[in-house]
Amino acid sequence: MGFADQRYTVNLSILFAELPLLDRPAAAAAAGFTAVEMWWPWVDAPAPERSESDALKRAIEDAGVRLTGLNFYAGQLPGPDRGALSVPGEESEKFRANVEVAAEFAESLGCGSLNALYGNRVDGADPAEQDALALENLALAARAADRIGAALLIEALNKPESPLYPLVSAPAAVEVVDKVNQATGLGNARFLMDLYHLSMNGEDLPQVIERYADRTGHVQIADNPGRGAPGTGTLPLEDLLDRLRKAGYEGRVGLEYKPVDRPSAETFDWLPVQSRAAR
Repeated sequence: MGFADQRYTVNLSILFAELPLLDRPAAAAAAGFTAVEMWWPWVDAPAPERSESDALKRAIEDAGVRLTGLNFYAGQLPGPDRGALSVPGEESEKFRANVEVAAEFAESLGCGSLNALYGNRVDGADPAEQDALALENLALAARAADRIGAALLIEALNKPESPLYPLVSAPAAVEVVDKVNQATGLGNARFLMDLYHLSMNGEDLPQVIERYADRTGHVQIADNPGRGAPGTGTLPLEDLLDRLRKAGYEGRVGLEYKPVDRPSAETFDWLPVQSRAAR
């Protein structure tokens, strides 16, 4: 097993980000990949002009790649925001306005998962009220995802880089997954296991895999320290992916690392070309 035995998807919001948005799907295809994912591409527009979304849809289709994962609107990413759905006022309203827009775009490309970042704690807001708002909005998102046959992903980030984000452990994220499934009865909320974020939190990654592989809807990787490509840090990513497969995880592995000081196309030397196409 190992790196060559996984199915990969490239996150076009962090890799190939040096290129214009509409050029990124073709660049991923040229590098040998057949599946891509992305954060919500229009950080200031929960509901962009139809011409903009149609142009991105054509770029993905023309490149011959499949969109397999998409974030709901999450504010400024990269930037200070870590989601919108638990933030009272304008931001959560933007999230709600985005839910059906994102689901429709995902459905048009056969995308099977939608990621909903929880959002930061806000000064002056009661955390309990933020959590109640989050559950309401996550249930809305889960129902929209269910209508298009998709999973709703809920992700833990890391406390050093996202100190105001409340889901900074695997158990915290899985607890929210359970609450959403209980609220909707749909069972389509799943854990997004990002090994970089969990490692930054100091979690026991083999134990997390053992406990939560069967609850996991998607996996993302980057090395640590540095959030670079596999092999640039010290995480035993090949071993961890082997553990995931042995634990029963059969989904894709999202490449969500920073190219650092190289063009993105030059950061895939750790992965044989023949292993980059999703099978």
